[in-house]
Amino acid sequence: MAQAQRSEQLTDRFTYGLYRTWDDDQRWELMEGEAYCMSPAPSLTHQRILFELCRQFGNYLKGKPCQAFAAPFDVRLPDFPEQADDEISTVLQPDLVIVCDRSKLDEKGCRGAPDLVVEILSPGTAGRDLRGKFSLYERHGVREYWVVQPVDRTLMVFRLTGEGTFGRHELYAADEQLPATLLGDLIIELGEVFA
Repeated sequence: MAQAQRSEQLTDRFTYGLYRTWDDDQRWELMEGEAYCMSPAPSLTHQRILFELCRQFGNYLKGKPCQAFAAPFDVRLPDFPEQADDEISTVLQPDLVIVCDRSKLDEKGCRGAPDLVVEILSPGTAGRDLRGKFSLYERHGVREYWVVQPVDRTLMVFRLTGEGTFGRHELYAADEQLPATLLGDLIIELGEVFA
């Protein structure tokens, strides 16, 4: 679909079936049927933070059942378990995901909630990450949602409670260690993440 045509239709409800036909070089996300362009590319600081988190998670998870994946990586969040892929209206590309249930993985990415999602805030996406995606991750059962603030050099951790909601966040600063207890005894060295 041509860019001009798609721009005119951004008020329409899109699905993963249509999303997969888009052949341009831009990255998109679908949030409950609304399309959001992920261009331009993230900043250098964003990429450095992402690389270091991927390195620490990847080194720890080697040989373990959970796997780490970095964007671009489609996470399809169906409204109900039997929903056909082509009808799914929420497809996100988090900066980093950890998936422990390998039955959720296929060649298209992840179908269902990852265990852990990391989003690195940027001026163009902060509102979506802190409001829209927060609600979607909570509703679909993401066990932990980490939000990285590069400017403040902080990381917020939201954990899913027994009531199915994210509890009050825990805040970590650049000079601290973050225990990733969801994965066992992994300690994230934030000094290296924010170096």
